[in-house]
Amino acid sequence: MVLALVAVAAVSCSPGVAGKGRLDGARIEVLGVWSGAEYDGIAAVLRGFERATGATVLYTSAGHGVAAALDARIAEGSAPDVAFVPQPGLLQRYAADGRLVALDGVAGDLVRRNYDRVWRDLGSAGGHLYGVWLKAADKSLVWYDVGVFERLGAVPPADLDGLARLASAVEAAGLAPFSVAGAAGWALTDWFENLYLRTAGPDAYDRLTRHELPWTDPSVTRVLGLMAALLAPGRLAAGVDGSLGTDFPSSVQRLAAKPPSAAMTVEGDFVAGELRGAGAEVGVDTDAFPFPAAAGSRPAAAAAVVGAGDAAVLLRPSAAGAAFLRWVATPEAAALWAARGGFVSPNRNLDLAVYPDELSRTFARSVLEAGDSFRFDLSDLAPAAFGGKEGQGMRAALQDFLRTRDVDATAARLEAGATAAYNP
Repeated sequence: MVLALVAVAAVSCSPGVAGKGRLDGARIEVLGVWSGAEYDGIAAVLRGFERATGATVLYTSAGHGVAAALDARIAEGSAPDVAFVPQPGLLQRYAADGRLVALDGVAGDLVRRNYDRVWRDLGSAGGHLYGVWLKAADKSLVWYDVGVFERLGAVPPADLDGLARLASAVEAAGLAPFSVAGAAGWALTDWFENLYLRTAGPDAYDRLTRHELPWTDPSVTRVLGLMAALLAPGRLAAGVDGSLGTDFPSSVQRLAAKPPSAAMTVEGDFVAGELRGAGAEVGVDTDAFPFPAAAGSRPAAAAAVVGAGDAAVLLRPSAAGAAFLRWVATPEAAALWAARGGFVSPNRNLDLAVYPDELSRTFARSVLEAGDSFRFDLSDLAPAAFGGKEGQGMRAALQDFLRTRDVDATAARLEAGATAAYNP
């Protein structure tokens, strides 16, 4: 794997997170996922730290291979000072292996002040704090073509029954209701997770995540039945085979096309960047509404959000590394990226006015207002062999399900895969 290595130049200093003294001359390396357009956001956060402390940050982008890059660096004895990990399970694995520095006495006070319990728990392992969440994602969104809705006289549905009726109306008008990135198994897991969280509720979601419920449970087969109905072959842009050959960017481009070849696509707030890249004006040509709740849902299920995020962890103890973790925990750090757009912070003390547009503020508000009903992506919480790898486990089972629509066989396959992964 080739890693892009970028030095962020130190700039003028200001008081802040370094504690009693400055850190002039100190250097740390920070490893993360971001590159390309997203690099500007993380670079702003790093420059803010340099101004506050006088330290210099060397940033390494591992792309989407953070786990592989970290494993390799740890094995060769050259771990970075700080890494941003995208999965709580990865954080817990490194903590259990003794690779991380506990942050209770480093940034615990800031994390308690600025983050709700769900985010503190997601950054903890074995009763200790190990991670500070910089970036979050709202993956409970339905993106839609505004013109299609206007021509149909449609409005965002209030519940899943309304979404089914809307899909039928779109199909009757001669347009595919949904564009699905079937080639990306993770996109199908997001469909399942949103349906499951809203129909079974947060407690059942947690039990399924821990494999305390079998995947053959009626709550699972009920959701598979809902998926089969909502994603019926006639409701998929390009049909079943075409959907299974569609990657994530292409699924969004169908929505942005003129005219669109689908009315809706289900995915996270990061769809906005893909839409803009495809020439759509977000908020004008396309918009988004929250993934609907089940009719009659309890408030916890109705407000629930499936999401993701990136947490900073400390792999080597140092004054500069500790200061960086404290910086990440502040609303000031989050504000530097939030003002640029394409970013949601789980920091509850970040002023929503910092976000550059109302849509960004809506996404951030949804994550914060979900509170303890926020649930991290189930496939990211599961063992990687079951939830985290394309072509196997949960992702492969749901790809086959899109074609076979066999509820019982798919539930049995998911249960077998979960049993093997949770009990290696």
